[in-house]
Amino acid sequence: MGLKQTAGRQLAPRITQLAPGLTNGFVREALNRAIAGVGPLVPAAVAADKQLQEQRGDVDRAIHEVIENHVRIAGAQGFATNIGGLITMAVTIPANVTGLALLQCRMVAAIAHLRGHDLADPRVRNAILALLLGEEQVNDLVKKKKLPTTPMALATAPAHDPRLDDTIAAVVATDIIARVAGKRLATTIGRRVPVVGGVVGASADGYATWKIGRYADRELLPRKR
Repeated sequence: MGLKQTAGRQLAPRITQLAPGLTNGFVREALNRAIAGVGPLVPAAVAADKQLQEQRGDVDRAIHEVIENHVRIAGAQGFATNIGGLITMAVTIPANVTGLALLQCRMVAAIAHLRGHDLADPRVRNAILALLLGEEQVNDLVKKKKLPTTPMALATAPAHDPRLDDTIAAVVATDIIARVAGKRLATTIGRRVPVVGGVVGASADGYATWKIGRYADRELLPRKR
């Protein structure tokens, strides 16, 4: 684990104190809203079906477009919530955490839908959350037996294990908060010029979203509806 991630994980409890709502509950709420739709963002399945129609039924191309669209949005929201300098650090972290969780949940849910997975299935929902951790983190957690198996195996498990719900949501919440906190530490010097901090935030959020999208694309195999 790099210095930035380590520092971020050390700050995660402090950030949760600053924003008590940022527990595993906010991850589940972000997932629910991503799937159902919120504000200008239509439901994940609707967005996925629109891309599938535009790509004339080509699932792989539709997934590519879903990822690209969410990378652009993530970059934009990252820029917006990273402007302001160190004085607003405690305020912008909750907004950025919530925004990233919502966008990345929506993107992965759209990919899952395009691959034939039922978004109402709690097994699939746990897989979506696990994918937010990224491939390296998932592999590490599976190796340490902190996660029982891979996201694809979670999505296709013989039965839903309710005990996994809180476990996975808690791990994802901690990871997202730590990543955002670590990014803040890495850009502290740049924040002396607020616009520089905004550009770094946009790039980091967009790149992180792209990596998760590509991981979901590889991990979620097609299923017959």
